[in-house]
Amino acid sequence: MIQLSYSDGESDLLSVETIQQIEDIKTKMYRKESAGSDFLGWLDFPSSFDPHLLQDIQQTADTIKKQSDVLVVIGIGGSYLGARAVIEALQPYFQKAGVEVLYAGHQVSGAYLKELLEYIDQKDVSINVISKSGTTTEPAVAFRFLQQYMEKRYGDEASSRIFATTDENKGALLTVAREKGYKRFVVPDDVGGRYSVFTPVGLLPIAVAGININNVLHGAQTAEKELYELDVEYNPAIRYALLRNHLYEAGKTNEIFASFEPKLHYIQEWWKQLFGESEGKDGKGILPLSVSYTTDLHSLGQYIQDGKRNLFETFLNVEEVDEDLEMFEADSDEDQLNYLAGLSLHEFNKKAYEGTAQAHQDGSVPIITLTLPKLDDYHVGYLLYFYMLSCAYSGYMLDVNPFDQPGVEAYKKNIFKLLKKPGY
Repeated sequence: MIQLSYSDGESDLLSVETIQQIEDIKTKMYRKESAGSDFLGWLDFPSSFDPHLLQDIQQTADTIKKQSDVLVVIGIGGSYLGARAVIEALQPYFQKAGVEVLYAGHQVSGAYLKELLEYIDQKDVSINVISKSGTTTEPAVAFRFLQQYMEKRYGDEASSRIFATTDENKGALLTVAREKGYKRFVVPDDVGGRYSVFTPVGLLPIAVAGININNVLHGAQTAEKELYELDVEYNPAIRYALLRNHLYEAGKTNEIFASFEPKLHYIQEWWKQLFGESEGKDGKGILPLSVSYTTDLHSLGQYIQDGKRNLFETFLNVEEVDEDLEMFEADSDEDQLNYLAGLSLHEFNKKAYEGTAQAHQDGSVPIITLTLPKLDDYHVGYLLYFYMLSCAYSGYMLDVNPFDQPGVEAYKKNIFKLLKKPGY
């Protein structure tokens, strides 16, 4: 269970009207009668996961691990952020064993792609291209180069080293995958990209990275069950949504996701897409931002402390860590750190959180704190489901459809027009 606390207390959040609103949202959502109901497949996806599909994903991951030093995941947005969030959170910082997971198609950079091709030329390579349509520009550009590279290097063998995660029935990538004989996995029709981490979109790269996808799914399954059954008063996903809505109505339009754990960086990036695309529409929504402490206390700390008071801060703390160091007493105390002797660096960060949260609260920044028991495969699975469910409640409380993103087409049309794409 994720623990939640709020600096100003929560007694005024649960009026009779609010409880009724939440109950109505819950009823319609679980009956799949609410706005965007065609994209609510993620809601029970962990508990209804096909064991044969799970076995297929794991066996495919094992094949990739046997034949390759590197897996290049080609995708953008939800097609890669969920997997990267889990992988970066759970892998060691430096001495990574097994297959190295790299990424392409998440931007357009000739330098990056050129250097990637040069880097992988000394290694055995597999590709997982992830796109529902196959025509999303950034991954399509990357795949054109990488597909050509694989075919030149491996010849006919390339088809057994390229894996496509795409639509079941239509799309350019499906057509190519059929023609070339690529192993395929399906992007479910009823699960949008930013909610797709517990589908083959996320699970195949996660499994290749050597992370136990059964444990990740188990965490999500536990969250699915617990966060459905808990009353509004005790449900942290609902309480988080309620607090965000309460602060938004009070003029706090920016949320800062803060953490003292660097491994959470890509979970923060995934979270920004999740809430930004789900809520930012119809002139509404909280702007999701993130900081990594203590690093950003030396850059953005001043603004958070004394800048415009339209923000609130949500800390995600990790209670227990596996790796740590303890400060020691030095013969010479010229750096004036001997007073820390016997204190672990994780304990230091706990005190840094307490001091930072109190300072920001004193500076009129409302503080929400979420506490995760441990950063492992099970708890990361729980955490990501927690955020997805809370985001759905939060979007519905704003009276927007949390599962579409109509605004992302505007810039694409302008770019295509400038590039003179046929039809634009």
